[in-house]
Amino acid sequence: MINESREGAVVTICMHDPERRNAFSMPMRIALLNTFRALEADSSVRAIVFTGGDKLFCVGGDVTAMGHQPMGAALDRMRIVHDLVRLLAQSSKPMVAAVEGWAVGGGLSLALLCDTVVAAETARFKAGFGEIGMAPDTGILHTLPGRVGRGRARQILLYNEVFSAKEALDWGVIDRMVGAGEAVKEASRLAAILATKAPLPMALTRSVLASGLDDVLLREREIQAMLFSSTDHEEGKAAFFEKRAAVFNGS
Repeated sequence: MINESREGAVVTICMHDPERRNAFSMPMRIALLNTFRALEADSSVRAIVFTGGDKLFCVGGDVTAMGHQPMGAALDRMRIVHDLVRLLAQSSKPMVAAVEGWAVGGGLSLALLCDTVVAAETARFKAGFGEIGMAPDTGILHTLPGRVGRGRARQILLYNEVFSAKEALDWGVIDRMVGAGEAVKEASRLAAILATKAPLPMALTRSVLASGLDDVLLREREIQAMLFSSTDHEEGKAAFFEKRAAVFNGS
């Protein structure tokens, strides 16, 4: 589920679950959490490249595992997500995301937790949370406004429209755009540069830039736990599988 490779002080982490299109499933979340915890504890690692491979990055949450849950189970589900979010955002290791293909929902959120986002010109992005009756999560309500401003973030998160790599670059969602198939190569080049920088200032800078994240995650945890039991979420999930437009009623 996770492929790992290393060149010098740079480690490349690649999500690998092609059958589910790298869905941000519970097994994927736990695998990523364990992987990044190990990297954080390894002082010889100085920078990380985070990718989903040459076809796509991540299509977001595993809709098949969603649905009505007791409040305790829903809160525990979010706790695991937030352990990973905090680790990515507050890690002492600088991170570069390499995006090919789709980065949707939680997949987009994961990319934005990295310091630099490199995307192929053929990459496509979408928030998508509202289409299944859920609010934006995985820290995107902190990271996206920080990149593009609150006004642009509203348009991306509320309309849930697909946008291109060129639009993402113009808006500040991503930092670099490269040719198709070149994202990992460019991300690795940038990570190698970061690996030469003084590690303590890097770690402290990342920590300060993550200020405010915990407040957002607290609200996110409460909101998503509630929405998991909503009829609109059930309708959004049914519409997803039936490949039709959802009809929401606000309950």
